Amino acid sequence: MTDRSDVATALAAFSAWPIDRPDLKRSAVGIVLVEEPAGPAFLLTRRASTLRRHTGQWALPGGRTDPGEGPGETARRELFEELGLGLDDSAEIGVLDDYATRSGYVITPVVLWAGPVGELTPNPDEVGEVHRVPLELIDVEPRFLTIPESDAPVIQLPLFDRFVHAPTGAVLHQFREVVLHGRATRVAHLEQPVFAWR
Repeated sequence: MTDRSDVATALAAFSAWPIDRPDLKRSAVGIVLVEEPAGPAFLLTRRASTLRRHTGQWALPGGRTDPGEGPGETARRELFEELGLGLDDSAEIGVLDDYATRSGYVITPVVLWAGPVGELTPNPDEVGEVHRVPLELIDVEPRFLTIPESDAPVIQLPLFDRFVHAPTGAVLHQFREVVLHGRATRVAHLEQPVFAWR
């Protein structure tokens, strides 16, 4: 059983690697852990089909950092804007490695403990679906592909009889490695599929 103290202990033992890329825009996502009757789960969305970019893709709640915001503030603000779930800074229990995307962002993943959560209110302009995913569903080995466009391997994380790609797939794989297994596995080198480069 993984509880808040287990997650906090694992993250405290992990040294997250930042990425210093002033040429890229800063952003943050939340790995939002909720308490379910069967155990902890995390919130995963599918982006609304009406969005201009990355429509229908699996995503963690998050977005671009506003001036003066830290990663935790960004993740919590975006969580509220996307799903109507408001958390204060006491929910923040750690961060994972930064990940630089092909679309021009550096993402900081922030782990948030939300505890028991009632009905969510997804913003239909941003979110097509929201799922509460049990942690055991990401405790799987990913698949790695080679593509002619890059020397780096493309990560595919099996979930719901489909695959979640980077950046979300890479972030969730690192969470699994660090929090569920205590391994300081790095993922910043893992590639996104070409369809996500835009």
